[in-house]
Amino acid sequence: MAGIVRGGETGVAMDMHAVSAEGRTGERVRAGGTTHAERVFRVQQAFLKLRGRTHGPGELAEAAGLDDSAVHRILQSGIYEGVFDRVGRGMYQLGTTAALVGMQAMAHTLDRHTARSILLRLRAATGGGLAFLYTLAPFGGAQRQCVDMAVGDSDLSELGMTPRDVLTVTRSLRIGASGRAILAYLPRPLQERVAAEPAVAEAGPGALVDDGALWDSLREIRDQGYAIGLEECIAGWNACAAPVMWDGWVFGAVLVLLPAAGPTHPDVIDATTTAATQLSLSLGPYHRVM
Repeated sequence: MAGIVRGGETGVAMDMHAVSAEGRTGERVRAGGTTHAERVFRVQQAFLKLRGRTHGPGELAEAAGLDDSAVHRILQSGIYEGVFDRVGRGMYQLGTTAALVGMQAMAHTLDRHTARSILLRLRAATGGGLAFLYTLAPFGGAQRQCVDMAVGDSDLSELGMTPRDVLTVTRSLRIGASGRAILAYLPRPLQERVAAEPAVAEAGPGALVDDGALWDSLREIRDQGYAIGLEECIAGWNACAAPVMWDGWVFGAVLVLLPAAGPTHPDVIDATTTAATQLSLSLGPYHRVM
């Protein structure tokens, strides 16, 4: 393959990326915790474990390891604080306060100057590759969005992408190295939601349209810590991506694009995983002693 050397030959995946797709839910909850604060946090974390948007007290209680009555009281108290919303009869979802807390945390995580310097180093280390930083999109379901790039004087016209392509192909977590690098570390319910989406028609000829191939790739990404895309999003362009982690959870992915017909760059994988590690460290500690 021109442009990118597939894994195995250029180094090993970073240990910080070798985490479960289930994230750290449960790892943070000490067994036998009985304080009210711990019970509240368990109920909040239960929403991360379950499929779908709304859940009943019994379902949440089972996921949180608490009794139904305690969960019901927590939900009722949380409604008044905006942490939970009651939807219909006996069903609940996370509320606006929970969303605002998440947005506040995300707003103060990544320094743009630090991110730009890391992307510039990645571009230089890959012989002028096009370097991008993607994060999980806050709206519109489980999707990604580009928040920064280092592309030199390129106006990206050589990618041959229309505005429609940008809105479909480059936002999907199912298509592309950066999308799958994020998807591999999301909780299983979100993975299943994305996998159930139809393949993007505008994707490149190397897109993984088979569900089995998609799931196999996610396991491979978790094993090695990076993803390779061969003309997956865009014909004529290969990609390497690695997840950016924040305290054990996936925050986004760093991506480098190289022409498929160009020369082989043996250091692409090492450079990409190094950039992902540097970005992860800039977010804060990626491992916390429990």
